[in-house]
Formats: sequence, structure tokens, C-alpha cells
Amino acid sequence: MVLSTDNDDKKNDITTVERVIDPEKRALAASHSSVSDADQLSVIDFAGDAALPPPPVLTKEQEKQLYRKLDMRLMPILALMYLLSFLDRGNIGNAKLQGLTTQLNLVGNQYNIALTMYFVPYCLFECPANLVLKRFRPSRWLPAITIAWGTVMTLMGLVKNYPQLVGVRVCLGVAEAGLFPGVVYYLTLWYPRAMLQFRVGIFFGAASLAGAFSGLLAFGISFMSGTAGLEGWSWIFILEGIATVLVGILALFVMVDFPSTAKFLTPEEKSYVIWKKKYDNSSVGEEERFAPRHIWAAFSDWQVWLHILVYMSVIGPLYGISLFLPTIIKTFGFTDAISNLLTVPPYVFATITLYTFAIWSDHIQKRSPFILAGLCMLLVGFAINIADVPSGVKYFGTFFCVAGSYASFPGVVSWLGNNLAGQYKRGVGMALHIGIGNFAGAIASNVFRTQDSPRYVLGHGIMLMFVGIGFVAAPTVVLLYAHINRKRERVVAAGGGQHSAKELRAMGDRAPDFRYMY
Repeated sequence: MVLSTDNDDKKNDITTVERVIDPEKRALAASHSSVSDADQLSVIDFAGDAALPPPPVLTKEQEKQLYRKLDMRLMPILALMYLLSFLDRGNIGNAKLQGLTTQLNLVGNQYNIALTMYFVPYCLFECPANLVLKRFRPSRWLPAITIAWGTVMTLMGLVKNYPQLVGVRVCLGVAEAGLFPGVVYYLTLWYPRAMLQFRVGIFFGAASLAGAFSGLLAFGISFMSGTAGLEGWSWIFILEGIATVLVGILALFVMVDFPSTAKFLTPEEKSYVIWKKKYDNSSVGEEERFAPRHIWAAFSDWQVWLHILVYMSVIGPLYGISLFLPTIIKTFGFTDAISNLLTVPPYVFATITLYTFAIWSDHIQKRSPFILAGLCMLLVGFAINIADVPSGVKYFGTFFCVAGSYASFPGVVSWLGNNLAGQYKRGVGMALHIGIGNFAGAIASNVFRTQDSPRYVLGHGIMLMFVGIGFVAAPTVVLLYAHINRKRERVVAAGGGQHSAKELRAMGDRAPDFRYMY
């Protein structure tokens, strides 16, 4: 089969083409002898593809061109939104060095409590936010919450006391709750699982860049201290909040909803993208319509709860180092401004490591080796920082702390998303995964205490505890996945596991033809 393209105006678009369904997938679907006419109709009608032409046959190069086209349209705005999201939740660490605690008269653990109060609504609202994402349309829902938290961030620059700071941090957690799980779920509707970690890596790489930008911006904005009667910390919140609102408005005009409604794709391209995802996990596609049982299926799935432990083992150290890195570096003997500036190199190193892991992971289609590599880096980094060693060595250790947490995180999120079948089960499962897992961030917000300066033995020790949880949970998940895959292969080889297409779609990742990725 040969795909022809128009080399003038639409070089990368799919145009005149001989359209056929992949013979291998057709044969797999046909092998289930009890497929009824209704089943066959539901196989065809997936994510709005019933009105589209049959998918074309593409060469590897043509497929790369198509997904490159998706990347260019989807990833820049998503990455920019998340960059600002992470910048806005973490810039309080930079603001602390610019007079926040002094002007608001924060004493004792009040700063830590303000950090913690962000995570409570952030964790609670993630699951409901994912359930309404499809109903309210991603192109409206995600920009709307971006504008909302940008407004909250701008107002944070005007707070005058501790209760106001806590109240605004709570509002920030509510507004930001839907972004990260929503975008990861959104990406699973566009990309097959073998391509997912690189895209999550592009998206989450913005978080590590946010760490670098945060230090640079804080350093630059510090020179505005006194302007309009406001301290430098106020201007950090106000300027970064206004930038977020502007990006949210931009997103209203550039974001798209789903492959079936994407106007920048031709009908053939839409059909191929939907088909590729449709048969990604199963020979008969996956369920796309909502039913209450999908919620129970996510809550009762063992892998969701084990993956929460893996998630916590990385997200705890990630928030611990993100929120307190400027403070930790200041204990090495630097001024406030230089401490903010010295946060940049570890984040640059983390970004490079993150993209290396993401590309390599998708290439070999494995997740666990890179998560374990990140945990090893975290072990080295926090072990160095808890030890009584010179400041230069400790600063070197922060590179491992930042890179280990940020580089392994896309794999942690992609891993569960790869292994949940059924769009709504995956949406709920990933929201639970991220929502409950983020309570580790609340813990991390309270363990680097002022009275423990300069070594922060308790804080670094708790971070090592999280790493230890990961070293137990991640290999356990791998062993269980490998055991279940082998068991299903034996069942299929023995001629068992015969089900109708409708039954297979209802079974999702429990179907005999589904193989877990590890």
C-alpha cells in the first residue's frame, strides 16, 4: 500500500490514500467468534470515529510526521501552562528569601503550615476534576483553571498577614488541582502508550525549567523591592500571576479537544490517530462511554494503590527539594540573591536528565528501570546532604536530589497510565494516583524545619524514607506485572480466554490479550 501526499500545500498531511484496516488487528478482532453485530458496531464507533473514513496505512516515517504534527500543536501550550503552574506553586520558596516571612511576621512553623494547606484541596479536587474534564471540554476547562489560579497568584502578592496567606494558598490548591492529572489524562487520549512518556516528559520538563526560571526571575525581581511600596516577594507573586492569566487567555484560542474534533487534522489523520489509540491496549479497542462501574474498577484495582506508593517515593523528595532548595543553599553561606541564582544549575541538569530518560524509556518501552535509576540518584543526593560534609559537596548532592526526582517522575505517571484500560477507569485511576500520592508533598512541606538548620537532618532523613518506600514498591509492581503477563500468555496458548468483543472491552486491562508494560 502506498500513501501519497500533496507536496505543495500539505506536505505532512494525509490526503489521497488507499484506506484499509490493519489486517493483523482485523484478524485478532475476528478471532473472537462470539462477536455480535452490536459488538462490531461498537468496535467501529470509538471516540467519534464512526463518521470518519477508515484509517490509512502509514510508513514509519509518515507516522512520525503525523505525531510530530500533533506535538507541535499540543505540547507547547501544555508545557507553558505547566511551567507556570509549577512556578506559581513553588515560588513561595524564593519569596521567603525576599522578605515574605519577615513582613508577614511568620513565626514557628507557620510558613510550613501555609505550604501544607496548598496540598489539602489540591489532593481532594484532582479526582472530581478529571471526571468533568471531558464534559466541560479540555479546550475550555484547562485554560479556565489556568486563568483562575493566575488570578489567585496575583492576589497573593497583596496579602498582609498569615491568615490571608493560608487562605490564598488554599484557593491556589483548588484552582491548580485539575491541571496535571487533566493534562496527563488528556495526552492518553491522543498518544499510544509506547509514545506517552516522552510527551509527559516534554510536559513535565517544564516543571524543572520552572525551577530554573524561578531562581532567575526571583533574582531579577528582587531589584524591584520598594516599587509602589511593595517588597520583592510581592512582585514575584504579582508578575508571575499576571503572566499566568495571559497564558490562560492564549490557551483559550489555541487548545483543541479531541482527535475527532481537531480541525488541524485531515479526516484521514483523525482516523489514524483514533485507530492507533483504539487498538493500543486491546484487539477490540477500549471502552469510551462512562458508567459508574468504571469508578469502582479504579478504586478496587491493586495496581492503583501500589503505584501510589511508587508515586509518593518520588513526589515527596520532589516537593521537598523544590520548596526548600533556596533555603538549603543559603545555609551553605551564600546571600539571599546568590542562593536564588544557584538554584538554576541543578534544574538545568535535571531537565537534561529528564529528557534523556523519557526518550530512552519510550524507545525500549520500559518504565521501571528509569524510575529505579532516579531513586538511586535520590539516595545518593540526600545521603550526601544528611552527612557532615563541606558545603561544596552538599551543593553537588543537590544536583542528584533535583535530577533524581524530576527525571523519574514522568515515568511514574506514564507507567500507571500505560496499564489502565478504559478511558474513564484510566481517568479516575490516574486522578487517585496523583491526588492521594500528592499528600507526600504535604508531608515534605513540614519536615525542613527552621530549628533544624543548617543540616536539616530530619528533612533529609524523611526524604530517604520516601526513597526506601520506592525501592520496595517499584520492584514489587514489576514482579506482579511479569507474573500476570506470563499467566495470560499460558491461558491464551492453551486456547482459553475466549470472550466476545463486548466482554473484552468491559474487562479492560484484565482481558487475556492485555499485557502490562513494566
